[in-house]
Amino acid sequence: MGLKAGIGTILHEVETLFDQVDDDAMARFAGRVAGVAGTVFVAGAGRSGLLLRCFAMRLMHMGRAVHMVGDVTTPAARQGDLLLIGSGSGETAGLAAMASKAKGLSLTVLLVSANRDSTIGRLADDCLVLPAPTPKSAGTTTATSAQPMGNLFEQAMFLFCEALVMQMMEDGGLTSAQMFERHANLE
Repeated sequence: MGLKAGIGTILHEVETLFDQVDDDAMARFAGRVAGVAGTVFVAGAGRSGLLLRCFAMRLMHMGRAVHMVGDVTTPAARQGDLLLIGSGSGETAGLAAMASKAKGLSLTVLLVSANRDSTIGRLADDCLVLPAPTPKSAGTTTATSAQPMGNLFEQAMFLFCEALVMQMMEDGGLTSAQMFERHANLE
């Protein structure tokens, strides 16, 4: 398989995945993220965590209070805040413990996952299911992928977050130029 064929396969898989995701479920989930009045805390392990850092950056560019859980500058969470977790399996032990702690602090917990019926999924106030195979959640979906491990889930989560940023920009009347004013300038 050549590189262009590989890109074609990836694009086809992502499009097929999103054809299976309910529009109302995406809109409801997006509304919960966009509508939070408090701070947004974002958490994920491995590649999911890295991709969610991109989303957190864009929320910051929009002027939202946002922090990656685990960064040394992350403040205390308070009632009214939101914890957004990305976990393909929904079973990552550290993230499950974090979700439990967040519920005890009266935070809203949202999960993007391939597995609604998971430890974190049962704790979450809402779960956006992206039906992709992941190695830690075998058997939770009949979906297949030519890509390794959790690539398809991670790509779909990233694209959903990118689309959510665009929707939030439109709803808030924000332009890219306005967001760029908050771009890092010490680099």
